[in-house]
Amino acid sequence: MGKFYDTIPDELIPWINEQRCFWVATAPLSADGHINISPKGVSGTFKIIDNKTFFYQDLTGSGVETAAHLRENGRITVLFNSFEGPPRVVRLFGAGAVHELGSPRYNELIPPEERVVGSRAAIVVNINKVGTSSGFSVPLYQPAGERTTIHEVAAPLEEADQQYAKGRGGFNATSPISHLTFLPSASDPNKDDRAEKGMKDYWAKENVRSIDGLPGLQLGRQFAGLPAEAVEEDRKASHGSKVA
Repeated sequence: MGKFYDTIPDELIPWINEQRCFWVATAPLSADGHINISPKGVSGTFKIIDNKTFFYQDLTGSGVETAAHLRENGRITVLFNSFEGPPRVVRLFGAGAVHELGSPRYNELIPPEERVVGSRAAIVVNINKVGTSSGFSVPLYQPAGERTTIHEVAAPLEEADQQYAKGRGGFNATSPISHLTFLPSASDPNKDDRAEKGMKDYWAKENVRSIDGLPGLQLGRQFAGLPAEAVEEDRKASHGSKVA
């Protein structure tokens, strides 16, 4: 039988920390907007701060739905379920905030030695409800291991940015992620100077908006020369049902 709590019960914390993956659900406010569910993994990227708060490292992907939805309305549900041992499902309901790479809160939560390559933001969630249920129908699985694809794909992109920044006159590496920040072009200080096939370029092309046209990664928008708020270009480029 399902139970609900205002905070994470102490006895659930060890079990949550043992899980290898979890699912994140968000949605836009628009009635015809797309509901999104994202699978998450990679050991060490999810951390419980206290019984009311947790965060996870948002790793680079081809979409940016979670961040876009959270910026609009903050609603988020994170689900864990057991694949081994007794059946169990845990949902963490809350209000989420996006703290992008290089922001004070990001730097506070994720020191350089703990940052996973490709990490673009810290998603911090303040819990307002915790739900547990049986999960009797969830099948049994045994994990085969961690995927290394995110590192294999993201590492060369970040390396391209790092090498480009080092070769750029006047670049001063003040932190391990300086090469992933905005670098004013010598010809136009409002334009980002970056490698053609680096991580910054990927963010600028793939992570600037949700499929419904909501603003996505603010760093990506800055690199692409887009404002923080939505513009006509976002609406035209979206995949919303009302877009011709």
